[in-house]
Amino acid sequence: MLAEFVDPAILGFILIGVMLFSIFVGFPISFTLIFLGFVFGYLGFGKLVFYLMTLQFSMVMTEQTLAAVPLFVFMGIMMEQCGLMERLFSAFQLILAKVRGSLYYAVLFVSVIFAAATGIVGASVTILGIMAAKSMNRSGYDVRLAAGTITAGGTLGILIPPSIMLVVMGPIMEIPVTDLFAAAILPGVLLAVLYAGYTTVRCIINPKLGPVLPPELRATSMKHVWIEFFLGLVPPAALVFAALGSILFGFATPTEAAGCGAMGSLLLAIAYRKLTLKKLQDSLVKTLEISALIMVLVAASNFFGAVFSRLGTPMLLTDFLLSLEMNKYLILAIVMVVIFLLGWPLEWVPIVMIIVPIILPLIEALGFNLTWFAILVAVNLQTAWLSPPVALSAYFLKGVVPEWDLKDIYYGMMQFMVIQVIGLILIIIFPKIVLWLPSVLYAS
Repeated sequence: MLAEFVDPAILGFILIGVMLFSIFVGFPISFTLIFLGFVFGYLGFGKLVFYLMTLQFSMVMTEQTLAAVPLFVFMGIMMEQCGLMERLFSAFQLILAKVRGSLYYAVLFVSVIFAAATGIVGASVTILGIMAAKSMNRSGYDVRLAAGTITAGGTLGILIPPSIMLVVMGPIMEIPVTDLFAAAILPGVLLAVLYAGYTTVRCIINPKLGPVLPPELRATSMKHVWIEFFLGLVPPAALVFAALGSILFGFATPTEAAGCGAMGSLLLAIAYRKLTLKKLQDSLVKTLEISALIMVLVAASNFFGAVFSRLGTPMLLTDFLLSLEMNKYLILAIVMVVIFLLGWPLEWVPIVMIIVPIILPLIEALGFNLTWFAILVAVNLQTAWLSPPVALSAYFLKGVVPEWDLKDIYYGMMQFMVIQVIGLILIIIFPKIVLWLPSVLYAS
């Protein structure tokens, strides 16, 4: 074995370098992780790697919490198929027709509801772009601020529960998913309020950025508007709050609540006469594709992470950083910058599955609360979705609003990326933003 001549921890650093290079050049992430785990595991500690892989894959397949992933994905896709968000957006837009910047508020309000319903950033940005862009163009809204609002609102899906990322992150960090859900609510609301505050200030300074709706786009009957608002808001909000509330208050496990949410979304589609055999088939296929991608990545990443840990590299890295005797918040800042930079080329799945387990021993040694750190990672990855030039949100929006220049979309996103960083700093300075609600709900 090569370990007889080379320190296994050094093999771990080589493993990470080869892994990042392979992913950057375009090799499939799952197969790359499994192959490299086998090769470097065999070089490091021999035939034990085969037993390690069997154990890790078995642990993933028996993890009940992960069963919530396909159910929440199906719930989100069915909510998208129902068309409820378009109805809610239109009604909210008409209610605030005489308010400057009303469409910005409509986008942010709907994005919070939609984030809780789907948890899928691509779907959120796409639907918000389809709903809002045409009205914003006709009303003379600023393209850059409009693009920033849509992409920033869409990225809330990665944070606001029931977030798929938090469901996956819980077992990885050995934190109850219920704690993560409770911890993510206030940071999600904080970011939405910061976005709304920023658009308000900009519209006060320059009213041309968000003019009132033109008369031809206003409602002729407020009764009709309120009926549409009620029908658009109450069903999806009731479904989301029932699923999320049952988890937070301990009435159901995440998997049980996800099952009820999936069934509820199906019933809503039937009630609104939006369900067809074709839509149901498409929803099931999309659910299968997304769930298979996530589950295979989870299993592959667990195996890769176990090999990496067995080589001893995380402990070597932890001991080295602790020996520098730097302020622990400076080390945290370095970790956050690394995660932010990796968020440009990589999806959240490999970062949560690979990078987070590597740095977890360091975070524990520094004495940071793991729930608080998990939310920091989530907000950080949300920031990466708004960071040009690799930010996928820009391409999702460009795909549905081709008349908007990519440069303007980038410029708009960068404004909200700064707000996102401010939100991240506030969460670091005031940990209670994250920890207060879990402490209230689970005081015992």
